[in-house]
Amino acid sequence: MADYLLFGTERYALPILQPMADALQAAGHGVHAWLVAGAQGASLHARTTPIAHAREAVALRPQAVFSAANWVPTFVSGAKVQLFHGFNVEKRDSVRGHFRVRGLFDLYCTQGPATTAPFAALARREGHFKVVETGWPKLDPVFRGSDPLADAWRLQATGRPLVMFASTFTERLSAAPHLFDAIAGQVAEGKRFWLLTLHPKSPDDLFRRYRALCGENAAFVETEDLVSAQRAADVLVADTTSVVSEFAVQRKPVVTFRNRTPKPHMLDFDDPARLEDMLARAFDPPASLRIALEAYADDIHPCRDGHSSARVLAATEALIRGDLGTLRRKPWSSLPRRLQIRYDLGYWGSD
Repeated sequence: MADYLLFGTERYALPILQPMADALQAAGHGVHAWLVAGAQGASLHARTTPIAHAREAVALRPQAVFSAANWVPTFVSGAKVQLFHGFNVEKRDSVRGHFRVRGLFDLYCTQGPATTAPFAALARREGHFKVVETGWPKLDPVFRGSDPLADAWRLQATGRPLVMFASTFTERLSAAPHLFDAIAGQVAEGKRFWLLTLHPKSPDDLFRRYRALCGENAAFVETEDLVSAQRAADVLVADTTSVVSEFAVQRKPVVTFRNRTPKPHMLDFDDPARLEDMLARAFDPPASLRIALEAYADDIHPCRDGHSSARVLAATEALIRGDLGTLRRKPWSSLPRRLQIRYDLGYWGSD
């Protein structure tokens, strides 16, 4: 049995790390979780040992560190594995966004061809990390097993269609302030049941307003329960959040408000007054939209077996054995970031 460390910096890391913890436990390994910053105080399910301080993580000497963040504590031993905290939704240009290489990771476990090809090209150029397409651990529960919470929401909907609303916290991209009145009207009408959620970093005032809509026609979804909401809902209303991609993987229609880069698989609109019309289209999608959804889903996440976490573990073990080849030394350009990580996590001992 080997010890492995799961690392997260925000609450949205929890549904990414939990399937990974389950896969590690099923394989008989020791599972430890170090949750810092915005994830501090949160926890994964039982049988996962929490790590409270950097010195504990160092003393653990794990086989690998699985990170659901943009960075990872490089002073901890073991392979550093990038799990990603979302899909590439093009909030920023590629240099600053999803395909930014920071010189911290040894292995990138990519979600599908759309992510694999760019990172594989970068790996060939840089030489200090490897790339394996595994699928994304967060989506394992979408494609496997029953979901009591999703079933409970369907029961609460009493036979009505279910709509999920999700929004990014990025102010210039967020639909939450603009669509509140239109969604409140929909909830009051009661024709459909709504599952409402916001990014954990959204303003407190928005949380209060959306939570106030909950009752017989709507429920609020906590970050940890996003996957259950995605399983329960028939249609998603969102903006440029990565939840759009997570939902579309199920081949379910997505309605987007002022998406930064609207695609053929989205029903994009820019006037809140058109929300009802867009929902009507989503619940009766044309064949062209269904074809676009299938093509997009196959490109970003073709795995539909619910075993991405197991593939991540297999790829990590292959890296550790040397089956993926050797790695070059990490670039000197990563040194300032490594020092910043030590400062942020309060650790100045030797690696």
